[in-house]
Amino acid sequence: MSRMTTSAHLTPLAAVAAGAVAGAVGTAAMDAVWYVRHRRGGGRKGPLAWEFGGVDKWDDVSAPGQLGKRLLEGFLGRDVPDRWAQLTQNVVHWGTGAAWGAELGLVAGSRRRVSWRAGLALGPVVWLTSYAVLPLAGLYKPMWEYDAPTLAKDLSAHVVYGIATGAAFAALARRGRAS
Repeated sequence: MSRMTTSAHLTPLAAVAAGAVAGAVGTAAMDAVWYVRHRRGGGRKGPLAWEFGGVDKWDDVSAPGQLGKRLLEGFLGRDVPDRWAQLTQNVVHWGTGAAWGAELGLVAGSRRRVSWRAGLALGPVVWLTSYAVLPLAGLYKPMWEYDAPTLAKDLSAHVVYGIATGAAFAALARRGRAS
């Protein structure tokens, strides 16, 4: 067994919980990639201001944040004020990362051996799913309308997400089985 591989099964609940935590770790890793790119591109914000600040109105939120706005408005049956834009964007972004991690946990945790390699496919799957779902919602253009460098930058950040999520899950699974 490799150092980041462990044997035996996790309970489904433990696998989902560990996966959600791992997904948050993966989201932080992906955001670190985007933050480094922001700084290399001349951005001046510090990491916390970049991650959790700067969105004052719905027009400035990401596509996942726009999806969150639609869900809120559908649930509440009314327009949601701009003051909720930043929080909604962050909740959807981090919640999505944790949810994909929970799914990885459920699948990978059911295997006899858990390895960081479980995350290798996760990033591209999440990336492809966003380019399938968000155009249907009218929030992204169809994938073929983006240029290759844009797609490559987005894919590479999602690959980092998947690998970090897989590694965090393997570490948490190993620790959970040792207890």
